[in-house]
Amino acid sequence: MFLDVLRRRNPAFIEAATSLHQQGKLPANAYVLDLDTIEHNAAILKQEADRLGLKIFAMTKQVGRSSSFCKAVMRGGIERAVAVDMACARATHKAGMKLGHLGHLQQIAKFEAEAAASTFQPDYWTVFNDTKAEEAGKGAKAAGHVQDLLARIAAEGDIFYRGHEGGFDAGEVVGVADRLDAVPGGRFAGITTFPALLFDHAARKVLPTPNLATLSKAAEALAKAGRREIEINAPGTTSSVMLAALAEAGATQCEPGNGLHGTTALHVMEDLPELPAVLYLTEVSHLSGGKAYCFGGGFYIDPIFPDYDVKAIVSAEPTTAASALKSVEVPPPSAIDYYAMIDASGVNAPKPGDSAIFGFRGQAFVTRAYVVGVSGISKGDPKVETIENGFGEPYAWPV
Repeated sequence: MFLDVLRRRNPAFIEAATSLHQQGKLPANAYVLDLDTIEHNAAILKQEADRLGLKIFAMTKQVGRSSSFCKAVMRGGIERAVAVDMACARATHKAGMKLGHLGHLQQIAKFEAEAAASTFQPDYWTVFNDTKAEEAGKGAKAAGHVQDLLARIAAEGDIFYRGHEGGFDAGEVVGVADRLDAVPGGRFAGITTFPALLFDHAARKVLPTPNLATLSKAAEALAKAGRREIEINAPGTTSSVMLAALAEAGATQCEPGNGLHGTTALHVMEDLPELPAVLYLTEVSHLSGGKAYCFGGGFYIDPIFPDYDVKAIVSAEPTTAASALKSVEVPPPSAIDYYAMIDASGVNAPKPGDSAIFGFRGQAFVTRAYVVGVSGISKGDPKVETIENGFGEPYAWPV
């Protein structure tokens, strides 16, 4: 679905990826990142966040916590990361980013809290219950500092992805704040939820969820109780054009992820300021039964979209031409994606060794794909900077 946007808004990226692959400089089964464009996108998001007085933390999981991605984001002005789990925290810390937010979505295991507090010293640490607050506070106290805690809250009618549920009762937020203030080594800093914004297929727009209203009501209750300068963390489908809506709702923090590489759902519907900066590259392996089988390992079709005709640009030469587009059958999530099957009928039939380029709203960290950072595309001089796995660790490719 994002291939159309890539072809139209960043064709040089597609051509550079094909060229590098055919030169033997890019592996098959790789999420490839246009680092110049990511820096550009980060600068746009940072400028708008600054204008609105929002703290901004970068989410890196979608592109496998790539170290070169982290550095490009920092060059764009975003210095802090949000870690969806400890693997994100380790990778972004190693890449030189400061940790702005830890513990959301995934809480920190009890025997990792002390190490996390001493090594990462996050600005904010989200907790779902009193036990997790005590563990975070204990770790911070051992490390010699007081940890700002965000309470994940939930109210009846709020929306959570299955498996993401959890948090304090929003109706008891004042008492929750008092309890977190009483945690040795911790103090109450604010509230959070996810998702605060969500793409609506019927409206073809990004709309606030009930969760955002829950945050606003909780903030009002805290203000009536005399609490001021409460942090309101409101992530979800974050692009620069949505930041004003978050600020108007009272948010003080935003956490762009797909927005940094131009792949939020809204980027399919509208030409937003951020340009597409990630593609999935693989290679035709063999032909069988009228299909060209390309190497898999990194296929991720985001379930936020209804089923659609997946296409790829298949060619041994750099191109974005419509004649190079081929329909592709991708194995269902229940199967291991060793291969995907490309239509090999008609003219320009794929050949073994051809490059195959897809546009995905990916989640590289849950795949077996390489993650490759490429600089210099905007200057016509593409150069591979990093080849890593989904944990931001270097791969000695090709062996």
